[in-house]
Amino acid sequence: MPRITARLLLRPPQVDDLASVFAIYGDPATNQFNPAGPLTRIDQAQTLLTQWMTHWEIHGYGQWTIATRDAPDCVIGFGGVDSRKYAETERLNLGYRFAVTAWGRGYATELSRAAVGFGLDELKLRQIFALVRPAHAASIHVLEKIGMQRVDVLDDVPGQLPSLVYTISR
Repeated sequence: MPRITARLLLRPPQVDDLASVFAIYGDPATNQFNPAGPLTRIDQAQTLLTQWMTHWEIHGYGQWTIATRDAPDCVIGFGGVDSRKYAETERLNLGYRFAVTAWGRGYATELSRAAVGFGLDELKLRQIFALVRPAHAASIHVLEKIGMQRVDVLDDVPGQLPSLVYTISR
């Protein structure tokens, strides 16, 4: 189910997105706050892409492939809401990752507003969560800017500070 925002085109991921998944998720800069680090092999990107596509098949929503309306064939990121495990609990999670060339333009905020609006208003979800590393000031700013509130921490990375848990409810 494609969506259009003021500047972005959001569509379900497809097989042809593999190179973009690997380029964005394999870039050390886009993984600065990811304790697992960047993807190092194309098969890892294929696994991630397959998971996203399967989520769409099962649930009818999930991570979108993101392009701008001005350059619809150039993938700049991936993001949306999908099911994630927080410790042992399944939660609907907002997540995104953008290519470095797309940083600083407000795309994360625009995508996040669209994803939360879609989840709460159209899917009638009761609550959406987001996890963020405590040093990731830019993402914390985005979450707070769209109205998410910090509600908890999650000790999900051994030997590091706990992730911050944010939520927004209908």
